[in-house]
Amino acid sequence: MIKQDIVHYVIERTGLPRTKAEAAVDTVFEGLKEALAAGDRIELRGFGVFSVRARKTGIGRNPRTGTEVTIAPGKAVRFKPGKDLHELKTEGAKKES
Repeated sequence: MIKQDIVHYVIERTGLPRTKAEAAVDTVFEGLKEALAAGDRIELRGFGVFSVRARKTGIGRNPRTGTEVTIAPGKAVRFKPGKDLHELKTEGAKKES
């Protein structure tokens, strides 16, 4: 699913014109990005939690030369699915068995 699929879904569900639906989706995404950039935790009940965690310094290898490369510390966005999503994943695994 891409952003345009979400816009189309909003149009179908609400009847909003495309420009307003795109503006709404863009506004939500901008708000999420700003919150994560500020290090805030985003909790969407029934969906999941987005959080920013520190990533420590590591050592990697250049695949071409094999030389060691130091990976600088940084931050990474993590997603933990909520109960409803977790149950979907579990149900899908049970059906495949």
